[in-house]
Amino acid sequence: MSDASEVTKAAVVTPVRVAIALCLIAPFVAMLWVGSYAKTDPVFIGIPFFYWYQMLWVLLSTALTMTAYQLWERDRRARKAATSVDGGASE
Repeated sequence: MSDASEVTKAAVVTPVRVAIALCLIAPFVAMLWVGSYAKTDPVFIGIPFFYWYQMLWVLLSTALTMTAYQLWERDRRARKAATSVDGGASE
């Protein structure tokens, strides 16, 4: 019986989950689109754009991953609270 309830709890696409996906996908897209940063100008404190752009994405990726994690935890807690309020009526 628990297997049947697992099947009925299919993944739901919500705006929060879309935001999580965008936070996790953005760094990959930015780094795979090499043509957008394969240049030397502008130079920042003597470092060509190619290098400082990638280092900037290390910091941005960290911030985006932390944001995605916080959104995921908030969504998980909200869903858990909603199922406990329902008293399991949806099962």
